Amino acid sequence: MIYLASGSARRRELLQQVAVAFTTLSSEIDEAVRVAELPWDYVQRMAHEKAAEGARERDRRGLVFAPVLGADTIVVQGDDIVRKPDCVAAARAALRRLSGGTHAVYTAVCLLGRDRREAVTRTEVVFKALTDAEIDAYCATGEPIGKAGAYAIQGRAALFVSRLCGSYSGVVGLPLYECGQLLQAEGVL
Repeated sequence: MIYLASGSARRRELLQQVAVAFTTLSSEIDEAVRVAELPWDYVQRMAHEKAAEGARERDRRGLVFAPVLGADTIVVQGDDIVRKPDCVAAARAALRRLSGGTHAVYTAVCLLGRDRREAVTRTEVVFKALTDAEIDAYCATGEPIGKAGAYAIQGRAALFVSRLCGSYSGVVGLPLYECGQLLQAEGVL
């Protein structure tokens, strides 16, 4: 059994897919990017901070000791993180930015158990050129709000992806191969 320091429904579904028993803990942290922080460093820091906050929550509540898994996913175009939109206008802007090009999705995982174990995946995603009508129709679903890069690859945005090189589950939010390796090293699997 592990603790998942995430409120993400997608991460819960992915762990259930591979039959990992878990309990969810809160992991509210400050997700601000630090000055001059590179995307690779940022995503690793976020995963670690989420796991660390989950471990503190486990200990505060006096729960049985088990490893805590934290994860974070970001979309990067060039050197810039494409933030999670909080409104339709921001979602439209992000999707226009990704339209017709290649971007990277980084997902970091951190497992705090007997040791600190970490992994980061980088996946290249190619989007087709999107029309304004496609962007508007997608935004009208509400799906892009709060999603890294303003899209959910496991949802309707799957129609936008012409090619992917890397970890599909990492783009969804939890790279299962790498996560499995960490769990095996910890003796959970």
